[in-house]
Amino acid sequence: MAKKETASIIGKLDQQNKRIKVNAFELDNEIVFEYFDKKVPADERDKTFLRALYIGVLAMMEDRLSSFLDKTSSDLGMELESLKKIFDMKQEVFFKTAVKGMIAENDIAEALKAYLESRSIKDEVSLSGTEKAQGDNKTGDIICKIDSSDNKTVAIECKFNKNVKLGDIKGYEVFNKTKQDTAWGQLIEADYNRGSKCSIIVFDKALADSSIINLTDNMAYIPQVGFVVIIDSQAGNYTNLAIAYMLARDIAIHSKQVDYDKDLLAIIITRIVKDVTEIQKIKTMVETNINNNKAILKMLEKCMMMVQFNEKYLLKFLKDGTLTKEDLFKFYTGEDMGEKYKLIEKEIEEMYA
Repeated sequence: MAKKETASIIGKLDQQNKRIKVNAFELDNEIVFEYFDKKVPADERDKTFLRALYIGVLAMMEDRLSSFLDKTSSDLGMELESLKKIFDMKQEVFFKTAVKGMIAENDIAEALKAYLESRSIKDEVSLSGTEKAQGDNKTGDIICKIDSSDNKTVAIECKFNKNVKLGDIKGYEVFNKTKQDTAWGQLIEADYNRGSKCSIIVFDKALADSSIINLTDNMAYIPQVGFVVIIDSQAGNYTNLAIAYMLARDIAIHSKQVDYDKDLLAIIITRIVKDVTEIQKIKTMVETNINNNKAILKMLEKCMMMVQFNEKYLLKFLKDGTLTKEDLFKFYTGEDMGEKYKLIEKEIEEMYA
């Protein structure tokens, strides 16, 4: 009896255009079904499926990731191993694939939503996706409706790309044949395209051009243009975005009610940004001191433990005139010093938590 052939999922590889054509198929997997059924809105399922495919292919390509985890499995618990795997995978995807743009937009939107919820602010934050607006373009990745109002919005553009320069109007070459995205251009275009009252452009600390870094290492306000913000997505630090959004929100709320002096506004915001930068520097110094103190305490505890441990075997040696092979082995390996130190190390960490 002839064996029944199974229909191929991959229909064709288009070598010329470097595209994959996929035949219609069904997947019988409870975990995947539960995730898409309960975690993913219907209008985001296609995009989420493509992200999952990118990540899965990358995981299969990167053998060194699994080999690293194999080598460290004896030192890491199962939970830490899983976290390490997720973190490494996220970094691989973030820096090596075209999907980093989508990941950036989603992460930024979710971080902003969480911040607003913590402050009980009822603004509506949503991804614009492929939706086009004025000028027939898609600039303005995230739209924030203040108190859910269509008339007062803040547009956020995410540019995790080192090729995007500041684009100061004083140095912008209008006759350049190759038009490149710039921070200035994207801010102005986002305002125009989305009809927003104020706009923000977000760069990642690891993926920002030197002209952006030179402008600010946190955030900056360009009068009548918008906010330039630098975040650290790999560290999960979106503090600068939250501060810039609250300032942009105030501008949007009062944009029609008060005919304010824009130059004076720039002076005030510049001072606020400066003070916030100083606060963050102080916070970093405090955190550094805490970490240094923890390291010092740990070293002191280690030294004290080893002094007591060595004294024990010295006294034994002075009493017996020698050490047995078992004694020598325990002295060499440190007996259970490692386990005892783990408990002390945990106490130190909890002390400064």
